[in-house]
Amino acid sequence: MWGGRFSEGPDALFRAINDSIGVDWRLVRQDIAGSVAWARAIGKAGVLSVGEVKELTAALGALSDEVEGMAPPVDSGAEDVHSWVEQRLTERVGDLGRKLHTGRSRNDQVATDLRLWTKEALEERLGELHVLRAALVELGAREAGTPLCGYTHLQRAQAVTFGHWALAYERMLARDAGRLRDALARTDECPLGSGALAGTGWDVDRAALAQDLGFARPTANSLDSVSDRDFVLESINALTLVGVHLSRLAEDLIFYASGEAAFVALGESMTSGSSLMPQKQNPDALELLRAKAARLIGLQAGFAATVKGLPLAYNKDLQEDKAALFEAMDVASLSVRAAGVVVSGVRVNEAAAKAAAEGGYTNATDLADEMVAAGVPFRTAHERVGALVRVAIEKGVKLDELTPEDLSEHAPELDAGVLGRLGVQASLARRVALGGSSPDRVMKAAAAARAELDAELEQTS
Repeated sequence: MWGGRFSEGPDALFRAINDSIGVDWRLVRQDIAGSVAWARAIGKAGVLSVGEVKELTAALGALSDEVEGMAPPVDSGAEDVHSWVEQRLTERVGDLGRKLHTGRSRNDQVATDLRLWTKEALEERLGELHVLRAALVELGAREAGTPLCGYTHLQRAQAVTFGHWALAYERMLARDAGRLRDALARTDECPLGSGALAGTGWDVDRAALAQDLGFARPTANSLDSVSDRDFVLESINALTLVGVHLSRLAEDLIFYASGEAAFVALGESMTSGSSLMPQKQNPDALELLRAKAARLIGLQAGFAATVKGLPLAYNKDLQEDKAALFEAMDVASLSVRAAGVVVSGVRVNEAAAKAAAEGGYTNATDLADEMVAAGVPFRTAHERVGALVRVAIEKGVKLDELTPEDLSEHAPELDAGVLGRLGVQASLARRVALGGSSPDRVMKAAAAARAELDAELEQTS
């Protein structure tokens, strides 16, 4: 398609580094759809007759049927999917196929194809995230009252509930869904009609063209249109955060499922055994979620480095956008779907989780709050409770197992009855403020998350 300027063919090594049909074949449906819309647009601009538009669109429709389920035609001689579509179209309709590219460049063509593909892929990722978030909400509601030890610095901190933990990850993924929708909104612009960099020389109605392809609007600047890959990087960025959050969830569940914690049992379908040790149940899917997050981080950094120094307008470096974006979408999709199966298979060992929530003096803040209620300044209460914790450690007992004498020495404002109010259920019941971990609050949070998910589903239907 560009050989007229050259007196000899490309070197085999140039073909090896330049040809991309093995990668960009994923765009074949979008390329055909864009070509149909372009035929209509230049028909309205007077480049093609009504009959020619009809013949081209019919041939492109037949080509769309032909490519269904077809493997990348890497031996076709075409360097990319765009040249292959033009090649096959010309075989079908002769020179009419060579007229289709009037006023169009592969620069605006590929940018349009990739935006169309990205829109579809982002919608699919949002659907997968919806399923995972729903699984976390279901787990959160089911375990709304199940005590769980909350940690800071991986040290026992305060009691929460397992439901509160599950809903914390649902909130992370809800923000991720918002970022994916933001990326989708900025992807939803049509570059077609921008030409190579300067705009098309034909009177094409770009607003109508954008509408024909299902975009919200046309892009505003031809130079930017053909060289902009912000939507690719933004999508990868959002997917990377999904991976990071899933890695954190995986890390928690790996610890919770360990023999040392034993808070949960994982479903057997997402774990593996050992080739040597018959007793093992390894959390392989969760460990791979951590590794997949690293893959996403690498793709994010790699593509950011690719675009950071490119001059306007199009440069061939941008051909690497598709490999990065396609892999990021694949990795994120697999990770989210696998995480959903893992979450659905989690079974909580309530006795072990409660025992940990009761240990480690997680009720120390509750005792300090009791002192504050009796009129002691919080910092003073904090210091005195710290002394009581030290006494309890020396005696090898829990705070609520201290003697009335121990209490009166360090907290004379309190009566011995306070020791009976330091249990884990009482501790949880205190956390009634919005966002807190009381079982009632967790149930309300689960209901609110369900309503949010239902509303999102209605918006997309």
